[in-house]
Amino acid sequence: MIRRPRTAILLSLALIAPLTLGACGHKGGRPKSADLAASKVTTIGVNAYLWRASLDTLSFMPLLQTDSNGGVIVTDWYINPAAPTERVKVTVTILDQDLRADGLRVASLRQVNQRGADRGHA
Repeated sequence: MIRRPRTAILLSLALIAPLTLGACGHKGGRPKSADLAASKVTTIGVNAYLWRASLDTLSFMPLLQTDSNGGVIVTDWYINPAAPTERVKVTVTILDQDLRADGLRVASLRQVNQRGADRGHA
């Protein structure tokens, strides 16, 4: 009686092994569209990774305007509590749908209050 279950297990392993190993022999690998999908996530008009990273980075500043289709984020003036005589305003523009380091432009404006008058610095 011990031989019959053992034979059944060996027979089923012998039948299943070629099927599972056959899946490993696929020469195509991942489709190329999967590689492009990681770098072009554009359901909102711009690259979603750049958009999300920009919003996360600027989350400590008050947002004045956001346009996910055009890829523009404009913050309101932010005053750092550690430097109350300075304020900063940032504009981020996402330029490309690809996930690239040069796919966005950041412009910042810094103003310093000297003797009651604001002086702008770009």
